[in-house]
Amino acid sequence: MPEPAQPAFQRIGLIGKFADTSVSATLEQLSNCLLSHGIEVFLDEATAELHPRSTLKTLTRSELGAHCDLTIIVGGDGSFLNAARTLAPFDIPMLGINLGRLGFLTDVAPSRMEEELALILAGHYQQEQRSMLHSGILRNGEIIAESNALNDVVLHKWDVARMIEFETYIDGEFVNKQRSDGLVVATPTGSTAYALSGGGPILAPTLDAFVLVPICPHTLSNRPIVVEGKSHIEIVLKEGNQGNAQVTWDGQINQRLHAGDRIRIERSAHPLRLIHPPEHCTYKVLREKLGWSG
Repeated sequence: MPEPAQPAFQRIGLIGKFADTSVSATLEQLSNCLLSHGIEVFLDEATAELHPRSTLKTLTRSELGAHCDLTIIVGGDGSFLNAARTLAPFDIPMLGINLGRLGFLTDVAPSRMEEELALILAGHYQQEQRSMLHSGILRNGEIIAESNALNDVVLHKWDVARMIEFETYIDGEFVNKQRSDGLVVATPTGSTAYALSGGGPILAPTLDAFVLVPICPHTLSNRPIVVEGKSHIEIVLKEGNQGNAQVTWDGQINQRLHAGDRIRIERSAHPLRLIHPPEHCTYKVLREKLGWSG
């Protein structure tokens, strides 16, 4: 008799929702399912601290990236965004189990988890490459903060009810000077997040492009702009904005800004490898998550 086929992924790392012990039952069910398929299963070190009853071997986030050939995130899109920023440089595919609200990125429902995992481990799945952003903040010519982002890099006002003023450049060419509540620079993945609520277009997930969406601009003719994925974007905060603006990466990392700071944004050298169940359809996800009729 022929030997049974090896699972498509041999070493799988698990990451649970940050600071949330309610995912324990799902993590246990997931790990038991994977172990029954002969998979080596590892638990993210930070997750393990919240789930001390687990007997799985623990690894740091970087060790997961180096040693595993798939990472599964149990939580919501926020948990997935956090993991993507740290794991994308390791070129490791990622799969999400949705315990959050929307689930644009974590698209496996817990009720179908074991069934869909069996298909994925048998090699029946879809894989996408999603562009990410890399952004750095320059102050007096020195980088004071930088990060990758899967969804967006956002310039926005801080704690005052007044607009901020800045200039935008694309590939060194001056685009405009505007007064607004800020600017969202989003990937196609992030086009259904903050950028969408600001009136931006929905971009196909694998499109090689980014979108710039002004937040409540003073000049109503200031509209969203879609640019090539190879574009280099620079935003310069003008004088008079001292202490009332900041940059946020994926809504999770913040950096306060000073007048004269420069925000440089470009495509990250490390795209995300995203795993979907075999029946995944982008337009079905949009219909369900955005409440489209039909």
